[in-house]
Amino acid sequence: MMSTQEVKIVCMDGATMPAYATPGSAGVDLRAHLQVPLDIRPGETVMVSTGLRVQLPQGMEMQVRSRSGLAAKHGVVVANAPGTVDSDYTGEVKVILHNHSACLFQVNGGDRIAQAVFAQHSTVAFVAVEALEETERG
Repeated sequence: MMSTQEVKIVCMDGATMPAYATPGSAGVDLRAHLQVPLDIRPGETVMVSTGLRVQLPQGMEMQVRSRSGLAAKHGVVVANAPGTVDSDYTGEVKVILHNHSACLFQVNGGDRIAQAVFAQHSTVAFVAVEALEETERG
C-alpha cells in the first residue's frame, strides 16, 4: 500500500504546481518557469528555473531526473541525474539541463523539463574498524 506524505510548496510568480501525469506515475512533472524562451546550444549546460520552492519532511529527498522523451527525441538530459534536493534546502528548485545533441534546443515557459521522484533515505554513522569481514567477492 502506498503512503502519501505532505510536501510544502511555494509556486513563485505563477509557477505551475507539479503533478503526476497518470495514476501510476512514479514522478511528478517539473516545468520550466521562464518569461522568455531559453536556447540550449549543442554541448551546453544551463540551469532552468522551475519557480518552485519545497520543504521536504526530514528523512525525505526529492530526486530530479531526466524525462525519457527529452532524452530520446532531443538528447537533452538532467546533467547531474539524479539531482538531489535535501530536506534542509528551501531555495528555488532549478534543473541543470545538458544538450548532448548536435541541434539547438529551445525551452519555453511551461515546458516539461524534468521529473521529480520522492524517496525516503537513511543517515548512517560510520564506525572505524581495522578490517572488514571477508566475503566471497572480496
